[in-house]
Amino acid sequence: MTLKDKISEDIKNALRSGATGAIKLSTLRMVWAAVSNKAIELRKKDLGLSDQEILDVIASELKKRKDAAEGFRKGGREDLAKKEELELLVLKEYLPPEISDEDLIRIVRDGVRESGAKGGGDFGKAMKVIMPTLRGKASGDRVSIALMSELERHG
Repeated sequence: MTLKDKISEDIKNALRSGATGAIKLSTLRMVWAAVSNKAIELRKKDLGLSDQEILDVIASELKKRKDAAEGFRKGGREDLAKKEELELLVLKEYLPPEISDEDLIRIVRDGVRESGAKGGGDFGKAMKVIMPTLRGKASGDRVSIALMSELERHG
């Protein structure tokens, strides 16, 4: 079963569950729309997106929800922040589990060594080497923090 098939099936199940699945249903519909828009953008409407491309869309939507929740909290809108966090939980169900901190640090160190990065000025250079390996396995925030820490050690 492809990821798109799983999302489609989960939408049907959420429709059947009625009010208890309202947040899940609205979140999955939002993901479905985002996936469809990405397919149109990439000119793959007929072919459809690969599972990795769908995971990228979901990760992007997850980041949007995380940022929105922070913004609502800063604005004193706890009710809207909680709604965004519930949507976050639904989205996380479709992403593979993130890698451990130890594996992340090992991959970052390998990437720094491979790119020849020496300090903070080489951040982008190292990220270009590291991110293809970590795509879908660790959030950009985690990678960025680990990389900055590693570059500070070398700088």
